[in-house]
Amino acid sequence: MNIPKIKLGIVAVSRDCFPMELSSSRRKAVVAAFEKKHGNIFECSVTVENELHMKKALEEVKEAGCNALVVYLGNFGPETAETLLAKYFDGPTMFVAAAEESADDLLDGRGDAYCGMLNASYNLKLRNIKAYIPEYPVGTPEEVADMIGEFEPLARAIIGLNNLKIISFGPRPQDFLACNAPISQLYKLGVEIEENSELDLFAAFNAHANDPRIPVVIKSMEQELGEGNNMPGILPKLAQYEITLLDWVEQHKGSREFVAFANKCWPSFQTQFGFVPCYVNSRLTAMGFPVSCEVDIYGALSEYIGTCISEDAVTLLDINNTVPADMYQSEIKGIYQYDHKDTFMGFHCGNTAISKLSKSSMKNQKIMARSLEPNQEPNITRGTLEGDIIPGQITFFRLQSTADAQLRAYVAEGEVLPVATRSFGSIGVFAIADMGRFYRHVLIEKNYPHHGAVAFGHYGKTLYDVFNYLGVTDIAFNQPKSMLYKTENPFA
Repeated sequence: MNIPKIKLGIVAVSRDCFPMELSSSRRKAVVAAFEKKHGNIFECSVTVENELHMKKALEEVKEAGCNALVVYLGNFGPETAETLLAKYFDGPTMFVAAAEESADDLLDGRGDAYCGMLNASYNLKLRNIKAYIPEYPVGTPEEVADMIGEFEPLARAIIGLNNLKIISFGPRPQDFLACNAPISQLYKLGVEIEENSELDLFAAFNAHANDPRIPVVIKSMEQELGEGNNMPGILPKLAQYEITLLDWVEQHKGSREFVAFANKCWPSFQTQFGFVPCYVNSRLTAMGFPVSCEVDIYGALSEYIGTCISEDAVTLLDINNTVPADMYQSEIKGIYQYDHKDTFMGFHCGNTAISKLSKSSMKNQKIMARSLEPNQEPNITRGTLEGDIIPGQITFFRLQSTADAQLRAYVAEGEVLPVATRSFGSIGVFAIADMGRFYRHVLIEKNYPHHGAVAFGHYGKTLYDVFNYLGVTDIAFNQPKSMLYKTENPFA
């Protein structure tokens, strides 16, 4: 739910001094290779040699419902017509080119698309047109098919952002200046923002009292929690809150197709609503509606990008605490190839989807209970989904606008280790190569907040390509020791 459905189209282009059939036949081979391995792609019947062909091709792919386009240089390609395809197509566009096929066919069968790609990229820049060009954009039909497969999640993210509204409730909690969110960059990315007060949310929640759908949602929660349903008495309020947010989506998305939330969740939320919203946040995120904690607008934006790319639930975690030395010595050192500084714990109160936890149960928020309900049976602090995060590959990332409204991002691939945390919340022991240096020279040096989005798998290549497509010039990653950071002391 809540992410675009991609319909790819491919248009072959041909320079008028090359055989059009060469480009057309090569296109057919790419389509056959793609559909054999990746799925469906619409093959435009028009091979574009001039601007009139370009108009016909655009009409055909538009009528077919394509929202992402591959411009395929089967030969050198017409510089003007091919770049106008990208200019006038309403959606993300990829440029890719054909490799030569045989040493025995380098007379009439030579296409020179290797050369044509240079001119295509130059003309795109002249016209200030965005297009995705793969790392090495020339290949055989099978190689081009794989490049198109890598383009698809990028296209899904770009289309999603261009049709996304982030809905927020409440200002950030006191002392959460790190999650500041200059919104001008949201508009440049194509994202809309709707900011509301907590009182708006509270009024909507109260209006859903005794909603007839509540029992159905309670039953869904009971089935999902299973043996972890330790606090069944809080489920009616949580169900009421879930319905409130989903209704708000339908009533407020307006001209947009997709929605993400950035919601305030403390300190007054518990005393007024009578619960913590973490479990509901986890359920909505699993549905494809990311809900960031503490009104972290760029956290929600990052989560949504990860959702589009992975087509899976993501989470938002604090880069929270170090792994104790005794735990590292007994359960990590010599078993996994990580230094102590490569490890840390990622944590949030209870916002991670149940499918991403090894074993989960409903709890109360321990930190809030210390001040709101000390030395008593928890009541208003109930509602967290707690458990250790499943081991496996992850990507930690964030897209952020700085205080002076400059976009920057980071991407770091790693894993969650199968090490019991012995702690509370949605939490895991994370390991990222050279994390200690990355922590100092990216996260601290570039003033990133403590929240990071987590996708469950290695998606660094696609995330990097998405951020690059969006025009982010500062994209950091966990550099190996052989690559010094700009601010790193070479004598340290």
